[in-house]
This record gives sequence, structure tokens and C-alpha cells, in this order.
Amino acid sequence: MTKFVFVTGGVVSSLGKGIASASLAAILESRGLKVTLIKLDPYINVDPGTMSPFQHGEVFVTDDGAETDLDLGHYERFIETRMKRTNNFTTGRIYQSVLEKERRGDYLGKTVQVIPHVTNEIQEYIKRGAGMGTADAVDVAIVEIGGTVGDIESLPFLEAVRQMSLRMGPNNSAFVHLTYVPWIAAAGELKTKPTQHTVQKLREIGIQPDALLCRADRRIPDDERAKISLFTNVPEWGVISMWDVATIYRVPRMLHEQGLDGLICDKLRLNTPPTSLRRWDELVFETENPQHEVAIAMVGKYVDLSDSYKSLNEALRHAGLKNHAKVRIEYIDSETITSDNVDSLGKYDAVLVPGGFGQRGVEGKINAARYAREHKTPYLGICLGMQVATIEYARHVAGLKKANSTEFEPETPEPVIALITEWKDEDGTIKTRNASSDLGGTMRLGAQSSDVAKGTLAHAIYGDVVTERHRHRYEANVNYLDQLRKAGLVISALTQREQLTEIVELPREVHPWYMGVQFHPEFKSTPWNGHPLFNAFIKAALQHQAGAPRSTTLPDATEATA
Repeated sequence: MTKFVFVTGGVVSSLGKGIASASLAAILESRGLKVTLIKLDPYINVDPGTMSPFQHGEVFVTDDGAETDLDLGHYERFIETRMKRTNNFTTGRIYQSVLEKERRGDYLGKTVQVIPHVTNEIQEYIKRGAGMGTADAVDVAIVEIGGTVGDIESLPFLEAVRQMSLRMGPNNSAFVHLTYVPWIAAAGELKTKPTQHTVQKLREIGIQPDALLCRADRRIPDDERAKISLFTNVPEWGVISMWDVATIYRVPRMLHEQGLDGLICDKLRLNTPPTSLRRWDELVFETENPQHEVAIAMVGKYVDLSDSYKSLNEALRHAGLKNHAKVRIEYIDSETITSDNVDSLGKYDAVLVPGGFGQRGVEGKINAARYAREHKTPYLGICLGMQVATIEYARHVAGLKKANSTEFEPETPEPVIALITEWKDEDGTIKTRNASSDLGGTMRLGAQSSDVAKGTLAHAIYGDVVTERHRHRYEANVNYLDQLRKAGLVISALTQREQLTEIVELPREVHPWYMGVQFHPEFKSTPWNGHPLFNAFIKAALQHQAGAPRSTTLPDATEATA
């Protein structure tokens, strides 16, 4: 029978519930348990697909084409289980399902209410995510509830898991609450009152936490832990200190050394082998002891919030680990890059243009792609980054001076990038869209395979077939491919079904490393193996650095902390 760990948060958001949940899952997995994670988001959007990255960070895409919360990226990077559409759902999805049932008459004329209909629906979604009753059932499902205790939006989720825990009986569920213990500089002490209040609020709902994860900028002393225990009715060994660390990959050992996995296994009556975190220790050592350093210019439009590129940042750092290098990422607003100042990119070892939507900052990205091409700087364009590289090449090499995308200029006379209005889904279903279609659910989404041309850089990286995840509406226009090929652009991968462009590159005799990909490889990168495309990109950046030493001082790195 699947057992559940419910993870809640209090005081403030952005404390790191996703990292804490993923770390607990990693420790339990190291004990030989089959684990999955489920994220419950209390907002009314059906999914985060139509939300601005400034609102909610990146949208993580699963193999089966679900647009999900960025925490699912943490989950996949920390454990072996791959996430699916059923691993993330929102209030909007729940109410949509309930209303569809009501319209069909499934409730047999009853008055539809939050309790029991909405809470029952939430429980069914949780069980589905855990694979209960199927061959995919797991030993432990960790369910992370978004938001903070006390928010009106999350009350139905909290009530649903309270009911679920009651119905399952003792020793089949556990509650972990992540809270905040602030350091008040003026008083020179840590304050436990916010934690006392948030646990009091949780207990009013009917939930008694089994463990508290106390976030702070420093270790919490034993006397403060004892005080928290007394006021929250949580045993002292269940009050876990989570302090700021230099790398998120230290968190699993931090939690294990304080006995969190042992506490959970005792509560759930799980007999397992001892925990082995050797590979995590080796990963931390590699992270903290790089042999090289490389600087990457990321020219994007969402640079004011690094979470907008969370998976991309991690993929670059994973590739750095594979190359024994520290990757320094400098975020550059593409709106600031013009033909007059684009030479400022010369101080970097490589240029990366990430994905995005809309016209803002596109010309700056085109300038960056042109600079990298003309100065033989390693270049990687992802999704929109591939499209702007194609537009740039069409304008300045292929003679299509008015080349553009219909996304940015609907009436462009030379639409080298255009909206594909009809395509086949994985199951062969014909799907259609046009410029006025709903934004949600009208993209090419999820894992798809493409054939790779032999003798290309892409083939050296991927082999004969590449299978990656997608999230886009616009494609390279097939009507211009021959003209681009004649001008020297290599189309090195085409989709197996529609023969759409997946990878473009320059011949290696023309440029040492220049590539654009229509897909999002960052979603499949892990700290253990990196990703072959990013591994090759960072290797090329190191080679460029060795061949072209710079006198310009590098900027300070932007480092992620737990």
C-alpha cells in the first residue's frame, strides 16, 4: 500500500518546499524505496502554461506534454522517477473536473459543494498521481501543497489531505511543515514566534505536524529547537534545522544527519536498508572544487527573475560539473543589446539565447546571434534562440533581408518562422490552431523524436535519433529551408512525423560550435550525467577560452543557494 508524506509551508512563501520535498524523496529513494512527488498548486489557472515567468518562474514540461510547476524540475533532478501530467494539478484543474462532472449529471442532482465534492476530487487526483491501484504504484508519495497555511486558496487542499490521512488510518501518512525562523539583527536573536503561530494555524485545521523544517540563515541552536518543540507539540527530534548552504545538493545530507528520513520511516512503519548518500557527497565535492571557470552570457527577456530559467541554469551547472568547471552565468537583458554595444559580448566564453514568447527584446537576441556567428563564439539557441539564429542567418547571409517571424511581424513578406496551423499528435490525432486560438494547450508539447543527419555536430552529440521535450507554437517555415541550405545553414535534424526543423547549425569548418535547437534540452538534465548538448556546449566554451584569452575582468557570478 502506498504511504504518503504531506509537505506544507508557513509564514512566507519561497522558503524552499520544493527543494525540501525533493531532498526527502532522494533520501528515501537511497533507502531502496520507490518514491514519487506530487505538487498541488492553489491558484485557479488550469496550469501555469499561460502565466508570465515573472509571476511564477519557468514552466516545466514533462515527457507527456504537461505544462507544470517548476518544482517538478527539482523533483526530476533529485530522484530517478520521471514526472507525468498526474504529478501536478491546480485548483483550476480540480474545479474544471468537478464542473464537468456536474454538467454530465454525475452527482445525480446533488448540491455540489467544496466538502465533499471538491475535497474528494483532490484526493482522487492525489491517488492517481501516486499510481494507486496500478502497476506504477509507489512505496511513498510526497505531496507538496503550494502556498502557505492561512491562505484562503489552499484551505480545500489542506482539508482534503486531513480527510485522506484520517481515512487511511495510522502509520500510513505523515505531515512535514516547512516554516521560517527569522534572525532579527536589531535584537541579535532568532525569533520562534512566527513558527509557533503557523503551527497553531495548522492545528486549528486539524493537522498536527510530525516534523518541522525550520528555515533560517544559520543553524538553529538546541535551546531554540527545544522551545519550538514545546510550543508546537512536535518532539524535539522532529524539529529540523535548515540553514542556508552554498549548494542545494547539500540539503539531502543535512536532513539525513538530523534524522528526518528515520523519523518518516518510523512513522510510516517502513523497514528499509540504511541510507547511502555517497553519490551526493561526491556531487557536493565536485561542485565545490572546480578545476576551471567559464563565463556564459545568457541573453534573454526574463532576466530580472532567475527562476524564469531555473532548469536552464541548472543544466549549465550540471554541464560544468561534467567538465570540472564552475559556470558563471551573466544575465543580459536582450532589450539592451544593440548593434552599437553588441561587442560587449566579447568578454564571454559563449553566448546562449533561451526561449521566450512575444516581440520584446527579439532584435537584441538577433544581434547576439549575429555577433556569435561572426566572431566564432560558441552559440547555443534554445527554442526562440534557434528561431532568431535562423532569422539572423536569413537576413545577413541568405539574402532574405526582410526575414522575420509571423509572431513578431504578422505581415512579414519573408516569414522564415511561421505558425504551424495543423500537425499530428503522438497518437496520430490531427490538431489545428490559428493566431486567435487559446494560448493554453495549442503548442507543440512534450517529448518527440527527430532523425539526425550524419556528419553533423548534432550527430556527434546525439547519434541517429534525438528525443527531447518541446514547448512552442512557431516553427521554421519549410518553404525557406532549401534557400537557407544553399546559403550554408545546416538543417541537422527533422521531426520524424512532420519533417519540421529541430536543429540548425553551421558547418564546423565555418564555425567551431554554433547550434540552435527547437526543443528544450534543459528539462532532461540531471546533476549525475548532465546533458550531452550542454556538456558539449560548456566544453566548447572552455576551448574558446583557451584559444582566446581575455583581458576583461569577469563579473561576479550569480550563485543559487538553498
